[in-house]
Amino acid sequence: MKVAIVTLGCDKNTVDSERYLAELADRGAQPVEQAEDADVILVNTCGFIDAAKKESIDAIVEAGRLKETGRARAVVAVGCMVERHREELQEALPEVDLFLGASEMDRLVPELVDRGLIDDAPVMHPGVRLFSGELPHVRYLKVSEGCDHGCAFCAIPLMRGRHRSFARDEIVREAQLLEAQGAREISLVAQDLAHYGRDLRGSGGGETLSALLTALVRETGVPWLRMLYIYSAGITPALLELVATEPRILPYFDMPIQHGSDDVLKRMRRPERNRTIREKVRRIREIVPDVTIRTTCIVGFPGETDADFETLLALLEEVEFDRVGAFTYSAQEGTAAHALRDDVPESLKLERLERLNETQRLITADRFEQRVGRTVRAIVDRLDSGSVEARTVWQAHEIDGVTTVLGAGCGVLGPGGLVEVRVDSVIDDYDLSATLMGGVVPTPRTKHQAPRGYLPLIPTSAYGR
Repeated sequence: MKVAIVTLGCDKNTVDSERYLAELADRGAQPVEQAEDADVILVNTCGFIDAAKKESIDAIVEAGRLKETGRARAVVAVGCMVERHREELQEALPEVDLFLGASEMDRLVPELVDRGLIDDAPVMHPGVRLFSGELPHVRYLKVSEGCDHGCAFCAIPLMRGRHRSFARDEIVREAQLLEAQGAREISLVAQDLAHYGRDLRGSGGGETLSALLTALVRETGVPWLRMLYIYSAGITPALLELVATEPRILPYFDMPIQHGSDDVLKRMRRPERNRTIREKVRRIREIVPDVTIRTTCIVGFPGETDADFETLLALLEEVEFDRVGAFTYSAQEGTAAHALRDDVPESLKLERLERLNETQRLITADRFEQRVGRTVRAIVDRLDSGSVEARTVWQAHEIDGVTTVLGAGCGVLGPGGLVEVRVDSVIDDYDLSATLMGGVVPTPRTKHQAPRGYLPLIPTSAYGR
C-alpha cells in the first residue's frame, strides 16, 4: 500500500504524522510525497480556529476527489478536528472511509487491515518516527500531550484532553533516534512546555523541563535544541540559568501572552497580567544574553474596547518582542468564551489586526537592524546557486524568516551544517542577508554532555497516544 499524509496545523501534528507513518511502514506501507500517487490518503486535521477547520475540510474534499480521478482507494481523516466534530464531518463528507480522533489512533492499523488495505505482517521497523518533511535536519520532539490551562478561547483541552507528560527516558530515546536520522536542530513542543513533569513528580520528584533539557544535552549530540510554546509562569530561574550557560540550548523563548489589557486577560482566563508580562520579559533579558522572545496575540476578543487594544499596542511598543504572531478571535463551540457575545465586528477585528501587524513589523525591523554587523551562528537549510538559505539562532523554522548567506565557501556547505555569518542587512523587515565568515562550526562540548559513541538501551512504549 502506498500512503500519503497531509499534515495541517501545528508542529505537534507534524510529530503525530511522523509516528503514524512509522506505524504504517511497520506493516509494509510505502510513504509517497504526492497524494495523487497514494492508495490511502491520510489527512491530519487541525480544529484550533475557523480558518484551520476550513483548510482541513478543503484538504479532505481534495483527497476525496482523488478517489474518483486518481488511484486512491481510501481517505482517512484523523486528528483534532475529528476528535471534536466527528458526527458533523461524517454527515458532510461521505467520501471519507475512516474517521479517527486524536485519542484513538491505536485503531489506525487494525481498521486498515479490516478493510484489506494493508498487510498485518510486521516488517523491519523504521523507528518511532518516519520523516515526511523537506529538511531532515530540522525535527520536532513532543514532550507531553494535552493541556490543563483553562483559557476561555481555546478548544485544545477538548480535543487533546488533560495534560500528560511523557517519560523522560522515552523522550531522550526518541531524540537519539532523530539524531540518528540526521537531526541537527530539535525543537521541543507541547501545549505548554513549562508543565512538563508536573504530573510525574509524585513518583520521582525531579521531573522538570530543566531536567529534561539537561538529559537531552547529556545523552545526545544534537547541536541546536530550541523551545517552542512555553507560558511565562513556567520560565523559572533554574531554566533561565540553564539556557544562559548551555550553548546548545538556544536563547529563544516562544512565550504567548495573547493580550496586554488586564480586563481582556481576565476574561480570557489567562494567568498573566500586563505588569507580570513586562517583569518576566525584563528578567529573561537580564539573565539570558542576546535572547530572542516571540509571542502570540489575539485581537477582537469579546468585550475588547478601543482602550484595551491601545493598551496591547503600548505593551508591544514598550516590551519590543522580536516577533509576534497575531490572529483575530473566532468563537469555538464548547469553550467558555463561546457563551460571550462576539461584539467586536469582523471589520474592526481585521482593522486592529492590520494595525498590530504594522506596529510589530517596525519593531521587528528595528530589533533586526540592531544586529547588523554582528557575527552569529547559523544553520544551513538549503543551497541555491552560489548562495545559502540559512537561519540564525534568532530564527525558528518556518515562522521567523530566513538568512541569505553569500561568500566564498558557500558552494561546499551542506544542509544541517553550522556556520558563522556576519549579518549585513535586513531584507523586507523580517529576513536577513549575511556573509559567510567561517566554515562548519563544531558542536560545542558542554558541562552536561556525556561521552559519545553509544545509545543507551531504553525500553519504549506506545506513549503519546
